[in-house]
Amino acid sequence: MDALQAILSRRSIRAYTGEPVSAEMIETVLRAAMAAPSAGNQQPWRFVVLTERERLDAAATTTPYGVVLRRAPCAIVVCADTHDLKHEVMWQQDCSAAAENALLAAHALGLGAVWLGFWPKQERVSPLKAVLGLPDGVEPLTVLAMGHPAEEKPAAQRYDAGKVRFERWE
Repeated sequence: MDALQAILSRRSIRAYTGEPVSAEMIETVLRAAMAAPSAGNQQPWRFVVLTERERLDAAATTTPYGVVLRRAPCAIVVCADTHDLKHEVMWQQDCSAAAENALLAAHALGLGAVWLGFWPKQERVSPLKAVLGLPDGVEPLTVLAMGHPAEEKPAAQRYDAGKVRFERWE
């Protein structure tokens, strides 16, 4: 699958087969995530990979959308180490780029995945940090539930020329 095809056909997948995600696939997804751009090349991202059912189920309790984690054989928690950043206010953008790269890589590998938002909702962030034992200064941005898809969705047609301006707003 080429890059443009992956971008235009990727969809949020919330249903998975019981097949585990291989260590090789997880590493490929993480390599893609770490290939993302970051402000000043600070690369603040850190990742926690969840494959144990007990840990996935515990993470599921930290968000109202956690049911998808109860079905997923794998999840990747995209975090930022906020210590000693060159550009303190940019870590959310940096980690978002890494998360999107991970979603695209998962799709290109034939996996399904969905982004579960955590940051800046402290009512989700704090319990997730406790479940994962994250130290102070390591902040979870998102959890990417992932697995072999048990559902298919057609590509979404989201282009809207009415949302585009050239040169100036007027």
